[in-house]
Order: sequence, then C-alpha cells, then structure tokens
Amino acid sequence: MVRDMPLHEITLRKYEKPYDSSKRELVRKVCLSLGLLQPGDSRDVMVDVLMVLDDARKEKRELTSFEVVDLVTGKRKEHSLEIKGIAESNIRRQLKRLRDMMLVDKNNNLYRISEFASLHELFENKIEQFLIPQTIGRIKDYLVRLDNK
Repeated sequence: MVRDMPLHEITLRKYEKPYDSSKRELVRKVCLSLGLLQPGDSRDVMVDVLMVLDDARKEKRELTSFEVVDLVTGKRKEHSLEIKGIAESNIRRQLKRLRDMMLVDKNNNLYRISEFASLHELFENKIEQFLIPQTIGRIKDYLVRLDNK
C-alpha cells in the first residue's frame, strides 16, 4: 500500500535581494523563503525563535524550551510586538518544525542550531545538497514509473 503522507515537505520561495534590512527582517525573509512562515502571516513567533537560537549559536549555548520562551518574550517586547504565540507548547511546536528541517538539534531537552553551524552552512549541507536532491530523485522515480504505464 502506498502512503499518501509525505516523508518530507519543503517549500522554497524567492524574494528580492537583501539590502539594508534589520536582522529581524532578514530572519523573517529566511523563514518565508524556507516555508517556515506563510506570506501575510501575522503569527510570526518563528522569527523570534530562530533569532534567539541564532544568537545562542554565536555563544555556543544550548537552551531549554523555557529559556527560548523567555528570550522570545524579550525579543518581542524589544521590537514592540504583540506577545502572541509564546506559550511553551507553541514554542516547542516551532522548535520541532526547525528540527524537522534539520536546522536545530535537541539533546537532553536542550536546543541549539545544529552543530552550532551557520544557517547558511546548514542550508547548503542539509537542504540544498541532501534533501532537495533526494526529493527530486523521488519525483523522477514517479515520473519514470508513470511513463512506463
């Protein structure tokens, strides 16, 4: 029996070149580009989660989900944003999405950007060179099978 559940999904979007944007706006475009946010989505706590983890990466620091909640709350206040979507359960859900994209590791209930690597490096190694070729290969498998029917 063939499963209709995808093994993995990836959404990629192309935006204009980054110019003089704030760090938050750059992280927001990264989240939109990778399908972690939907265009026009007002629930953008994912931006703050990724910013907090990237800041911790620079210090080679792992965070608990509770620390992520506290830091995200601080970031949202710092940018005068509504304190929405910061329940610990929602933060854990966002962390899971980042783990599913292979950008974040969890070990002993501590989260970090994978191997404390840069997001650029992780994108190249885990998405561009690993996930996308596998996905394209599987699509080609289906196309070849279809051609033979």
